[in-house]
Amino acid sequence: MRTFSSLVGLAVFFLTPLAAQPGMAQNTKRLTMKSFGKTPDGHEIDLYTLTNKKGMEVGIINYGGIIVSVKAPDRQGQFADVVLGFDNLAGYLAKNPYFGALVGRYANRIGAAKFTLDGKEYHLPVNDGPNCLHGGTNGFNSRVWTAKDASTAGAGKVKLQYVSVDGEEGFPGTLTATVIYSLDDNNELRIEYAATTDRPTVLNLTNHSYFNLAGPTGGEIVNHVLTLESDKYTPVNATLIPTGVLQPVEGTPFDFRKPTRIGERIDADDPQLKYGVGYDHNWVLTHKPGIIALAARVEEPTSGRVLEVLTDQPGVQFYTGNQLDGTVTGKAGKVYAKRMGLCLETQHFPDSPNKPEFPSVVLRPGHAFHSTTVFRFSAK
Repeated sequence: MRTFSSLVGLAVFFLTPLAAQPGMAQNTKRLTMKSFGKTPDGHEIDLYTLTNKKGMEVGIINYGGIIVSVKAPDRQGQFADVVLGFDNLAGYLAKNPYFGALVGRYANRIGAAKFTLDGKEYHLPVNDGPNCLHGGTNGFNSRVWTAKDASTAGAGKVKLQYVSVDGEEGFPGTLTATVIYSLDDNNELRIEYAATTDRPTVLNLTNHSYFNLAGPTGGEIVNHVLTLESDKYTPVNATLIPTGVLQPVEGTPFDFRKPTRIGERIDADDPQLKYGVGYDHNWVLTHKPGIIALAARVEEPTSGRVLEVLTDQPGVQFYTGNQLDGTVTGKAGKVYAKRMGLCLETQHFPDSPNKPEFPSVVLRPGHAFHSTTVFRFSAK
């Protein structure tokens, strides 16, 4: 038995090496594990690689539940890594724009870094202008998660768990969060989220991968072609907090109901685009929440790679890497400049704890949160 503690002040968790997991013998080719280094305070971090029969690979580490690589084929069958990130743990430990991470306890922004629940006001870390972003200063992206093999005959799976104690980053209740990453032979990377709490709390979980379907040598993502299954979005104020209005996309630069080159209108003279320095907004999905359905489709014309995003969540945050400024050096020495990656973060709406007109994000004892997102890869 190998043990490691979570971050300072948190409970101790246990990780059984994958070789000792039941059923591992028949699943060896679908899930492998190797060391990815140690945190400064001595926590062992491991890299879990999911592989399918078509040769696709997805790498995940138990620090932040981060997706560190996604190797997907182009139209010629050539594989390339299509997510931004780092070659080693040091890059993820340093300040970075949430490359590949699980974010929570509340993904996206909470206005003025506070909210009221059942008559009590809760104050959160201020880490994005006047607001709280992605769960605070030390959100789920910077925590050590437990991990174990959960593979089946048809898919490699790694199951991650993290216990967020009552009061962590200002949020009420002890929350137990579980995330399962799986890769099947249809080139579908599935993310299954679950959580329970012992006190009423708010919850919004997502993955913050930055995609560039052109691969490691790709430049800006402005020539990617995007379709969003949405006819409304949530406009924001100058600090990117939604106003509460559900604005129709028709006649605006936010209309992606038909395949549209991302760069076609990204620099249009529009106040919303100026607030975000490009796209950094939540789209209201047309499907019924709770039903897994297509939310977005992205195609990169040169490689032919296609990414389809399916979710049961009510919204998706489309972000075009506007804050990448050339100060971050990633994989193989690649300097990440503005708009070199795009994010499609399936989610509840930003600032929902302060917007009773938005779908509720309250989780109460005796109830369980469940959500599924699928990233489906193909080539055209």
